[in-house]
Amino acid sequence: MRALFAVFSFLLTLASAAPSDAAPKANLWPVWSAHNAASTEVVDHGAWAKFLKSFQVVGEDGLNRIAYGKVTKEGKAGLDGYLRALTSTDVKNLNRNEQLAYWINLYNALTVKVILDHYPVETILDIKISPGFFSPGPWGKKLLTIQGEKVSLDDIEHRILRPIWKDARIHYAVNCASVGCPNLQPSPFTGARADAMLTEAAQDFINGSRAVWFDGNSVGASSIYKWFSQDFGRNDKEILAHIRKYAAPSLAGRLANKSDINFYSYDWDLNEIR
Repeated sequence: MRALFAVFSFLLTLASAAPSDAAPKANLWPVWSAHNAASTEVVDHGAWAKFLKSFQVVGEDGLNRIAYGKVTKEGKAGLDGYLRALTSTDVKNLNRNEQLAYWINLYNALTVKVILDHYPVETILDIKISPGFFSPGPWGKKLLTIQGEKVSLDDIEHRILRPIWKDARIHYAVNCASVGCPNLQPSPFTGARADAMLTEAAQDFINGSRAVWFDGNSVGASSIYKWFSQDFGRNDKEILAHIRKYAAPSLAGRLANKSDINFYSYDWDLNEIR
């Protein structure tokens, strides 16, 4: 019995560690490949902008945080209405830039809703609604139906955004409600500024305190670069080259002769402000 309990405890440890040890690979969901290059339709993200303006606060540490505990009934209703409007959008008829903004904003707004639906929690990892024993967190749960397809957060990030756009900057745009994650941007992504906003998000994260840091001659980096190394580079040298591309001159200079990342870290604490 003790041996069985030990095995069970070990399996539980593996399950809880899964987000930090591995991440889903990009795997295209073909149905969402369709788009209309000639479309001039613009998706209205005004309700999401209103929510962010009302409940997002810059903390003393410079991180963009959400006052989850202070979100009003009206605020929740507005967020729900925004998500309903997105699910009724004809996504396949949008042009590529509008689609990019659509999926990023949907991911971020849906993540906030998941937190609010289960609040209070210390970390998003506590929301264990994904199907499967080794699937911690909420990412695998089908949460919405869009054009007849049931969609999860994992679907949006790993089966739509990453494989369609093949752009590492996507990781700076989607927010998992954690302190270690790149900031939830204070304004919704728009089709017109999607590319510029991706670059701004990359610069914001890389030149902050959570992307890369130094301990003597050693270099530490966010675990995001380890989990998604397939997107950032095949090895440490290529990952560091990616980081230098968006680094301010002072940081780029410190990284100029570095070719190894010595350790990784990530803070799963909720990006909350009380």
